[in-house]
Amino acid sequence: MTKVELTKYKIFLEDKLAELSEVVRNREGIAIEKNADALDEVQHAAERELAIRNLDRESQLLRNVRGALRRLDDGSFGVCIRCEEEINPKRINAVPWTPFCITCQEWADQQKGHEDENEMFESEPAMVA
Repeated sequence: MTKVELTKYKIFLEDKLAELSEVVRNREGIAIEKNADALDEVQHAAERELAIRNLDRESQLLRNVRGALRRLDDGSFGVCIRCEEEINPKRINAVPWTPFCITCQEWADQQKGHEDENEMFESEPAMVA
């Protein structure tokens, strides 16, 4: 990767970092509001749940952007952190903060799916015969 390309990614990632930092700081949507009307309270709870999910997603993206900036600084940007193969330039253009090549991303997604399944089964009450 050329210095010009690396500079382009660095500028883009720094702009994304600033944008996400502002979004993550704004937590007004997760404030708990009490209402006398039960229906309003349910509506606010649903809106709060959506705001929490969005905040979680944006926080994860912020961590990924910070990681990409660290990889830019240490010279490992564009290299998969799992298999250490070069990440396809089309993938980097589409998702510049990605730490994985497409194959390792699929693996990571499968691992995440298994973690979610395990959490789901662990949280369910045991069946009594």
